[in-house]
Amino acid sequence: MKIVSVESRIVSLPFDMGGPPAAFAGKPWTHLDILLVRVETDEGLVGWGEAFGHAGIHATRAALDTIVAPLVIGRSSGDIAELNRSILHAVHLLGRNGPFVYAFAGIEIALWDLAGKRANLPVARLLGGGSRTEMDAYASLLAYNDPSLVEKNTKAACKAGYRYIKLHEVTRETVAAGAKAAAKAGAKLMVDVNCLWSVPAALEMADAFRPHDLFWFEEPVWPPEDAQGLARVRACGIPIAAGENTAGLHGFKALVEAGAIDIAQPSVTKIGGITEMLRVFAYCTAHGVTVTPHCPYFGPGFIASLHIISALAERPLVEVLWLEMEANPFDPWVKPVDGRVKLPPGPGLGCDPDPAIVERYTAGEVVRTGGAVPMKARGRGKTAP
Repeated sequence: MKIVSVESRIVSLPFDMGGPPAAFAGKPWTHLDILLVRVETDEGLVGWGEAFGHAGIHATRAALDTIVAPLVIGRSSGDIAELNRSILHAVHLLGRNGPFVYAFAGIEIALWDLAGKRANLPVARLLGGGSRTEMDAYASLLAYNDPSLVEKNTKAACKAGYRYIKLHEVTRETVAAGAKAAAKAGAKLMVDVNCLWSVPAALEMADAFRPHDLFWFEEPVWPPEDAQGLARVRACGIPIAAGENTAGLHGFKALVEAGAIDIAQPSVTKIGGITEMLRVFAYCTAHGVTVTPHCPYFGPGFIASLHIISALAERPLVEVLWLEMEANPFDPWVKPVDGRVKLPPGPGLGCDPDPAIVERYTAGEVVRTGGAVPMKARGRGKTAP
């Protein structure tokens, strides 16, 4: 059960978002980049994970390849709790929320995949659930900054079966256009502004959005750790969602204690993996706060979120980016049908990536930390490319 190697690669998938490419970290966003993490044990088993990156993917990969991956080589893949404690403590001086935590999340998700494969059970079953194999999703539209495109894509998402639509729009005009289209289709509307405004500006915009009866208003305040400011906006009466930028359980504890949120949004590829997600769910649920994972991902991070959601009694919605990918190595599990997603049925995460698509869309080199599996161990459930 010892970890013998950790492999990283970036899989870069072209996509169409239904309008001009959105700007992300100052650059046009034209490709979905997955930092794919492959963990192999001395049993010959392979687990897959995904580490958060987007525009900062190379920073996360550097943390993974140079620091985090070497720390897990030779360790037991089955003792996930111990690895969580020891590895995150080993890197805590390098940041409690950032590339080193993201890097460990990629490994930790792969460890859960391994645990499921070893037990011949889906991860959802390991988490105490798994009977729910289909889940409702919401379409998370990217930023268009154009009322006509917002209306067009909101209508298209509703026609595709979604009954919950999230906009990444920041003006009265664009949100009104989406609200009109959603209302006509009988869909609920959410708005995410990615921590854009000061508290006074957020209060003003909350008042402007009030007529649209938002299902939630997401991350309206800068900086995201201003829990007291977020609580002031929440006092306006619009449900507030936040948490994708929150560091672990204690970060969510601060938000809950401040009365800042109605919906907590931990992200499995950012918070450190599945184990920390479970801690946040338990804490928030005990304090009357709904949890809806942030999961606009395209590989094992998305699949892991499906397993977590499947295992929960609360039945939160699954976030799906509204776009068309040229290809994805985890098809068809990353593509909703009629606004619903299905849980892969196999052990572990339930599906492995298509090796041909992985190879075709790999950008740059593949980095391997650790050695090869002895030949006598190969062939028992090995699922590589």
